[in-house]
Amino acid sequence: MSNCLQSWPEPIVRVQGLSESGIREIPDRYVKRPADRPCFKETTTLSSSSHVLDNIPLINLENLKSSDESIRDETIELISKACREWGFFQVVNHGVSHELMANARGVWREFFHLPPEEKQKFANSPVTYEGYGSRLGVEKGGKLDWSDYFFLHYLPEPLRDDKKWPSLPITCRKIIAEYGQEAVKLCRKITNILSINLGLNENYLHTKFGGDNERGACLRVNFYPKCPQPDLTLGLSSHSDPGGMTLLLPDTDVPGLQVRRGDEWITVKPVPNAFIINIGDQIQVLSNAIYKSIEHRVIVNSGKERVSLAFFYNPGGDILIKPADELVTEDQPALYLPTTFNEYRAFIRTNGPRGKSQVESLKSPR
Repeated sequence: MSNCLQSWPEPIVRVQGLSESGIREIPDRYVKRPADRPCFKETTTLSSSSHVLDNIPLINLENLKSSDESIRDETIELISKACREWGFFQVVNHGVSHELMANARGVWREFFHLPPEEKQKFANSPVTYEGYGSRLGVEKGGKLDWSDYFFLHYLPEPLRDDKKWPSLPITCRKIIAEYGQEAVKLCRKITNILSINLGLNENYLHTKFGGDNERGACLRVNFYPKCPQPDLTLGLSSHSDPGGMTLLLPDTDVPGLQVRRGDEWITVKPVPNAFIINIGDQIQVLSNAIYKSIEHRVIVNSGKERVSLAFFYNPGGDILIKPADELVTEDQPALYLPTTFNEYRAFIRTNGPRGKSQVESLKSPR
């Protein structure tokens, strides 16, 4: 990282503190341009297929174990179709304990309700973003999002430092470790299916991510406090995820995630005990845009806070990512220039969320 990223350009303001202060108007720093303000119209796209529910496809992973080959094939095809047409889908019967999911969400909610001085012990900087934070991007005077977060590394193991993870609640580190282990297993399972659906070797994405020793994984826990003017701001501005794939554990009490579908923003209604999975920019590049990362954003609520856990499954930081040779032909030339994931996400860490502008900037000149 460059020297300009050694410290935040302005004093950090905790959004939770603003929310709990009783203000009735949000500071101008959080007021979005009219074109960027949220739309609260919930668009429900229903299908005659039972696999589409509450806007985005819902897939039962238990069907992958079926003794009926046609059911297994249908499930794999549903995942392929979701990646090609939506970039988002929800999965149930995924193998992760519902109790662990609830405990993970609960322990992080407890963390964000600790006294400010306890949380401040883990305050982050833009060097690595690891720790307790309240802004993305280092643009001085830039518009900010209505959220706080905690970011930590899980893989590769040399980057993992559980001393940087919250020491309170006392079960937090143990639960993070267990949750991360299960999340990695599920992500590996999904990337294997994506590789097969692309016509590649089952281990293709796993290998291109760096295998067991180099693949990356990190967790960002997002806390969206109550907001007195939710129609003027966003919890997280429009962006596509820069990494490989995201495994999101949402708060089911109140919807917050919105996914761009053409010219509309669809509010996703989380299914209890489901994960929301979405394609990141690195898989868009590796698949030569057969699979696309999709813009999404988060709205906030005047009456309820929200907590969500975004587990990012990524290539190793120093691995060069480019379209798979097997997917490049004379009719379908490589769309993107090679770059490492570390170089790529430096853009996000410098500029904050900027829609799809970064992945578009990688396109090869014709």
